Amino acid sequence: MVINRWLNSVASAGKHLLRRSTRERPSIASLCSELYSNKGEALGIALADEVVEAYNGLTGDEKSAFFDVLLRDYSPDPELINRCAEAYRAALTPEAYRALARAVESPRQTLFRRINMAPTGTRTVVNMREDLLERLPAHPELRMVDDDLQHLLSSWFNPGFLQLRTMDWQTPAVVLEKLIEYEAVHEMQGWDDLRRRLDAKDRRCFGFFHPALPDEPLIFVEVALVTAISSSVQTILAPHEGVVPQQRINTAIFYSISNCQPGLRGISFGNFLIKQVVMRLKDEMPQLNEFATLSPIPGFRKWLTSVLANEQQPLLSAEDASLLTALDTPRWLEDSALQARLKPLLMRLCARYLVQEKRGSSPLDPVARFHLGNGASVARLNWLGDTSAKGLRQSAGLLVNYAYDLEEVEEHHEAFLNRGEIACAPAVKKLLAS
Repeated sequence: MVINRWLNSVASAGKHLLRRSTRERPSIASLCSELYSNKGEALGIALADEVVEAYNGLTGDEKSAFFDVLLRDYSPDPELINRCAEAYRAALTPEAYRALARAVESPRQTLFRRINMAPTGTRTVVNMREDLLERLPAHPELRMVDDDLQHLLSSWFNPGFLQLRTMDWQTPAVVLEKLIEYEAVHEMQGWDDLRRRLDAKDRRCFGFFHPALPDEPLIFVEVALVTAISSSVQTILAPHEGVVPQQRINTAIFYSISNCQPGLRGISFGNFLIKQVVMRLKDEMPQLNEFATLSPIPGFRKWLTSVLANEQQPLLSAEDASLLTALDTPRWLEDSALQARLKPLLMRLCARYLVQEKRGSSPLDPVARFHLGNGASVARLNWLGDTSAKGLRQSAGLLVNYAYDLEEVEEHHEAFLNRGEIACAPAVKKLLAS
């Protein structure tokens, strides 16, 4: 890209100004100190490039030490914040407010912004957050560093800056390789599988890209164009011959949505992706009148385990609890009589899990939180919709369709956010009532 060529040119000029000998290898802490205090453009970009190079050469332990430096040396000054707060309380002037705002902002944010000046600075800052997130469970004190990174990345990756691209078999191989690598819902079995998902006339793939990461999809969605809402992902993924006439296609099924950058966790742009894809598909094929997902239910089996262990407020009879233990054996998939007994029980429990089981006001299931927060409704549960090992392990093979009704999606979104209401189809309500 033009901007990267320009940054590389300026960085080269700045390195000439630095005139470091080949034996000089400043620590990353000293490089950051130089970068933080530097005001010049060319020198600043050169220093940022050196910080990036130094960070990429750190070992795991050295990265941990670097995060400790960020916490210790680049946090706001509590005494300055207190003085500015007292001054603002006394004066209530715009000048006092600005001084307080400057005092509260972490110096780390300035440092991260300057690192971002390097030609590969954005990529490195995203990688830094990925490395930091791995350490947070054991080092919760680093949460302050993550707060700054998340704040900046939320601004840098604002959906207004993102580009929606269609990916097909003509897309550069460097991007297609990332699709195979990042597919998180239904693993791709190599290039032939990828081609089936991209090259068929009734399949589409769309992704968000950022100008600073032109070859790195941030998130992508795979779409099947069909004649009715799908109930089985194996049917969608299987090789299929023949082409359904375009005039018969009336439904778009979003069957896989994959976030690609662990360093952008918690920064939401998936809802914008789906809504933009819906509008693009509608422009391409005006006859489309139904838009729905075929989604996994990743937390269902885990929740079932907790239900079975709860002896204080059991949701199950002793007979039902005993029946559910069959899920731990492979024989239930081969025993039609056992399946007939399990199906109504699992469908009822899954409906309860998706609609009624919550943490605070939000559904327990992460995929449900995502789609319901976007304004979708729970349209249908699908028995044995995913019979892969992963599908059986996560949800006993159940899948769910979330429907995106263009006339009701905003109403559902508002009801969910403001009142915690979950829109459901009559068939799902019937399962809940049972």
